[in-house]
Amino acid sequence: MASYILRRLFFLIFVLFGISVIVFGIMMSFGPERRAAAYITTPQQINAIPEIIKTYGLDDPFVIQYVRWIKEISKGNFGWSRYGAMPVWDALLTYLPITIELNLFAAPLTIILGIWLGTRAGIHKNTFIDHVTRITSVIGWSLPTFLFGLILLMVFYGLTQWFPPGVLDDKFIREIIQHPDRFTAYTGMYTVDGILNNRWDITLNALRHLVLPVMTQVVVVVAVLVRVMRSSMIEEMSKEFVLTARAKGASERTVNLLHVKKNALIPAVTVAGWLVALSLQGSIAVEIIFNRPGIGQWTAASAIALEMAPVMGMCVFLAIVYLTTNLIIDILYAVIDPRIRLE
Repeated sequence: MASYILRRLFFLIFVLFGISVIVFGIMMSFGPERRAAAYITTPQQINAIPEIIKTYGLDDPFVIQYVRWIKEISKGNFGWSRYGAMPVWDALLTYLPITIELNLFAAPLTIILGIWLGTRAGIHKNTFIDHVTRITSVIGWSLPTFLFGLILLMVFYGLTQWFPPGVLDDKFIREIIQHPDRFTAYTGMYTVDGILNNRWDITLNALRHLVLPVMTQVVVVVAVLVRVMRSSMIEEMSKEFVLTARAKGASERTVNLLHVKKNALIPAVTVAGWLVALSLQGSIAVEIIFNRPGIGQWTAASAIALEMAPVMGMCVFLAIVYLTTNLIIDILYAVIDPRIRLE
């Protein structure tokens, strides 16, 4: 297993290099003035664009500029975010916990529900359970995220006031800002920090604000995993090893859950991994509708304002997230099917 992981890590280095060249090549399509924003680290430098172009040689050949850019980001200098009024790296660390907190609850629910519903639908093909699951999945996947989120917001906040948007009630936010000595932000996630500070009222309030965003993300995303798991189960159940297991006297439950489901998990793991990675980039619609200041909302605002530095920083961050996800998926492949380690 260790040698398999090392091989995958070795190949990821070349993939990351290729991605960095593509990202930088896209940035080079903009003029030197726009690209100079990637090197701004303080608000005072915004009016010093000509000096920055000269200092960093933004008119130099592509290779020279690429090497220089790699050196800058290796030092953590991704430029300045005007929307966040702070360096891009600091903005990423500030907004990321809000996105992680959402996915901390949404991702496990998506994976568990998707695999469970897909398994049940595959085992009971063309029955009432299968039909209901498929219809629900199609409806969930067909609903635009922003539309479903708005419907939930109108019903459960506009009419009932049960689950408000945002991350916390205003009274808790004021308390945290006015009395920082009473609440320490260890992680930036209020559900976790509330527990660490022994403030269960803040944790419960943060969970209340998470109900609608989590529900929106799960219902829309889980449909893909359900359909993949169902199709994979049906395909595996038609193979010869299933007939052999039944001929040997294995119970239907053992055949379906021990033999069929294990093989069917391989494509489901792929889809689940990429869905989680996609969610970590920040669900822009969910964060904007429910007023959650995560990296999705920050990236969208930066892109609208044509801020190159935050967009470039997010490209590098997402490249690392997707490559890490790909490595984890490959390792899970090897765990599920030991034959993969020998290829």
